[in-house]
This record gives sequence, C-alpha cells and structure tokens, in this order.
Amino acid sequence: MTDFLNKIPLPLLIIVSGIVGGLILRFFIVLSIKLGLRGSDQTDFIKSLRKVKTASLTLVPILVIFLTFTFYDPEDTFHNWRLLFQILLIISGTWFLIRLTKVFQDIILSQYDLAKDDNIQERKVITQLTFMKKLVIVGLCIIALSAILLSFEEGRKFGAGLITSAGILSIIVGLAAQKTISNLLAGLQIAFTQPIKIDDVVIVEKEWGRIEEINLTYVVVKIWDLRRLVVPITYFVEQPFQNWTRTEASLIGTVFIYTDFRLPLDPLRKQLVKYLKTDPLWDKETQVVQVTDTTESTMLVRALVSARNSSDAFDLRCNVREMLITFIKDNYPHYLPTTRVLMEPADKKE
Repeated sequence: MTDFLNKIPLPLLIIVSGIVGGLILRFFIVLSIKLGLRGSDQTDFIKSLRKVKTASLTLVPILVIFLTFTFYDPEDTFHNWRLLFQILLIISGTWFLIRLTKVFQDIILSQYDLAKDDNIQERKVITQLTFMKKLVIVGLCIIALSAILLSFEEGRKFGAGLITSAGILSIIVGLAAQKTISNLLAGLQIAFTQPIKIDDVVIVEKEWGRIEEINLTYVVVKIWDLRRLVVPITYFVEQPFQNWTRTEASLIGTVFIYTDFRLPLDPLRKQLVKYLKTDPLWDKETQVVQVTDTTESTMLVRALVSARNSSDAFDLRCNVREMLITFIKDNYPHYLPTTRVLMEPADKKE
C-alpha cells in the first residue's frame, strides 16, 4: 500500500485528499447547523440554505486543497498548482457569496406577504432588495475579476500601469460610460426614493401595465395584453408617467354614459347602490352618480365606484357600465341619447 502511494504524484494525492477531506468537513458543518436548529421553527431558513448546496460542495474542497498546497509546500514547489486552485477558490467563493445573497433575500422576504391587497410596504422592500442584490452581485464579480488578475505577475504590472495612468483613464472611461453610470445612479435613486416599485400599476408611453422587473439599467413593464415594454431606467427619473399604486392600491373608477335630458337620476342612483351590494369587486367606499357635463342634445352622467386595486377597478367599471346601460334600456328606453328635429310648416305665400 505504501509503495502504491509513493507512486502517486504528490499534487494528485493532495487534490484527492483535499476533495475527500473537504466533503467530510462540509458534512460536519451541515450537520452542526441542522443540530443547532433542531427544535426551532426554521424550516424556511433550512430550505433557503439549499440554494448554496452546490456552491458549498465546490467551495469547501477547493479551499482545503488550496490551504494544503499553501502550508504543505512552503518553498512553493507546486506554484502552478497552488495558483490554479487560488483562481478556482476565487471563482467558487464568488459563486458561493452570490448564492448566499439569494438566501438572505429569501429570509427577509419571508417576513412579508406580497399576496395581500394592501402590499405597498412589501413591494417597497422587494424593490430595494432586488436592486441591491443585483448591485452586490456586480460588485462581487468586479472584485473577483480584480483578484484573479492580481494573482498573476503580469496582472499586477497591468494594475500598476493603470494606477499610473489613472487620470487619463478616468476621463476616457467617464466619457465612454457616462450613460451606464447615469443609469446606475438612476437605479439607486429609484431603489431608495421609489417613484416605482415592483408590481406597481403604471401608464408608460400610453400603455397600461405593471412593473415586472427593475434591473440596473432598464425596467420591464408587463402590458395588460402580456406584451413587455422595456424602458431605460432613466425614463422614470426624467419623464412624467402615471403611477396608480404609488401610495395605496385602492382606486376610484369612473363610468361615463350619455343620456337624454329627461332621464330621472334618482332611480339610477338607487339602482347603482343596489347593484354594488351584490358585486364583490366593490370595496364599499365610494358610490356616486352625478351629471358632469352637457351637450346640445345630451347630458353626461358619471358614476364613481371604488375598488381595492386597479384590476378590480377596471372590471368593476365594466360591470357598472353594462348594468347602467341595461337598466336604462329596460326601464327608460326613450331616454337614451336621441336627436331631435323640429319640423315647422313653411309660411304660405299669398
């Protein structure tokens, strides 16, 4: 057995031993966490940790192998092997941290219920977390790339050269990336001042939709007919737009109907009250029937009804409009809009 081990190249032996030792170490770490959480209500936390399972299976063995090459080989005989696993350690460590940000996001979001009607606070938190997570991921990738470059002698020389010419480089980069930087700053402004949030109902470019994604440089709006409108994130800082759920989800919907001047309004008001009591979309807040305008032949009747959110408000408006038209048609058919023509006999010529 000893002769067999002596025939195996030392780097290969270190790698195999590191993989086995790393997997064993990871097993005991996971076991310690599970024992520590036994008896506590941490089911969601344990499920979230599964998101780093694959990353930890890679990270721990690579870490053990790198440390073994570092401490077992003080004379740096296996420099290339140590450098290889140093780079792999940076990559796997970055991957692990990126997956860990998702775990923290899930833990925080588990405290909020996005499904409830009045979910303004929840959507604020989701918007900030989503943007900050993407910003952290970009930062981790930049740090990882810098660390990999600095692992090479040529990379360190390149870095020193960059520092020497930092003044010129900063001007060039500033001019080339000013659009990207402005998008990033706009994203930070949106994340904290929040003119828009995830799932907000907005009118953008005359399109009705919901905010589906807020990325570092653009926003995706899901249009009502399932199309996606992709808008630069600076649009929501520089251009006016409508946000129907800025401070609360409830809305007042309007229904307009043109009728004859002779239509009595009291039966219309009573019918609206009667109908709204049977419609679950109504939030029992607003119910009004008013004459808001006239033309030379009609009057404009406006009904105001309120609902818990924009989707309910749209459907409720459609229902009320159909109900009022049917009510007028069935009970006051002669008072629908009509055009009057006055016929007078012509004067007889003598």
